[in-house]
Amino acid sequence: MVLTSEELERYDRQIRMWGVEAQEKLRGATVAVVGLGGLGSPVATYLAAAGVGRLILVDSEPVELSNLNRQFLHWTSDIGRLKVESAAEKLRKLNPNVQLEVYSKRINTLEDALEIASKADVVVDCLDNWKTRFLLNEACVALRKPLVHAAVRGLYGQLMVVKPGEGPCLRCVFPTEPREERPFPIVGPTPGVFGSLEAQEVLKLLTGYGEVAVGKLVLVDGVRLSFDVLRVERRKDCPVCGRLG
Repeated sequence: MVLTSEELERYDRQIRMWGVEAQEKLRGATVAVVGLGGLGSPVATYLAAAGVGRLILVDSEPVELSNLNRQFLHWTSDIGRLKVESAAEKLRKLNPNVQLEVYSKRINTLEDALEIASKADVVVDCLDNWKTRFLLNEACVALRKPLVHAAVRGLYGQLMVVKPGEGPCLRCVFPTEPREERPFPIVGPTPGVFGSLEAQEVLKLLTGYGEVAVGKLVLVDGVRLSFDVLRVERRKDCPVCGRLG
């Protein structure tokens, strides 16, 4: 379908960079945003603003007062509401052209992760726990779907893109499950920075513009404001992706 005059004006600044054809690819794409908190807020906001045609929003939790220092899709008046409902309300107002599909459920099993990943072109890890991250990673590898990962704590964060068959998966880089810490310290701008980077990687994956962070682990230490990019490789003995061609 041809972009409408309203869409051409709404997305004018990014169309000037990657062209109308790429913008049409965005409109035809589906992205699953798993987690609507500190990372999910900027991810969902920027993807909706950019004109991704369909967003699948996944989160099982209600809004709490302690969320509000960083989860800007949720406001004081939203306390007690499900995060998927609070987020969907704001995103519809931001861009009514975007279709939203909400799942107020927790991903507990590989079957749950496969159900979500099978509906999307790209899956975004906006989670705060490794158990669910590894389930998403396994599902995306099985389905050959890209997974954009980020994790944050305090003023520190990390980012990588899993593109099955082309680079390492999360299990290649983290063969053992990191220790969980709940609740963990976090300053609002940290997930803001990494959620924005995740959204940017999704847009590059969908449009074909630029180079995505496959085979890279991007580390940012906000205390010292240092940026490091580590090269990471697939492990032939990886139990998740080692057998992929």
